[in-house]
Amino acid sequence: MSWRRYIAPTLACLTLGLAPFVPEPHVIGKLRWVIGGAHGMRIVDWFDLLFHGAPWLWLAGTLVYDAVTLLRKRTGGGGGDGASSRGKWLLLGVAMLGAALCVAWSLAGAPTSS
Repeated sequence: MSWRRYIAPTLACLTLGLAPFVPEPHVIGKLRWVIGGAHGMRIVDWFDLLFHGAPWLWLAGTLVYDAVTLLRKRTGGGGGDGASSRGKWLLLGVAMLGAALCVAWSLAGAPTSS
């Protein structure tokens, strides 16, 4: 595993993941909104959170994947390394994102039309 694997996700986090930078990173404001109950959030706000949060998920997924791979190598665990293994990690990441959105949606309450 090379450190070069982390260049693209780190650059994405520092640019897209934190933009706009003033007065605070956009993703921080959205997370505060969600933690505060997400009252008044529209679908575009959820998409915006996903858009600015995706680089962070990419970096976290890369770190977790490398940590598990390193742990498997050290403990002698099996498991193939290839397209099928990457696909499983991608599926796991999508499932975790879906679960997080469902939890956030339930905490926010279903939107009502007036």
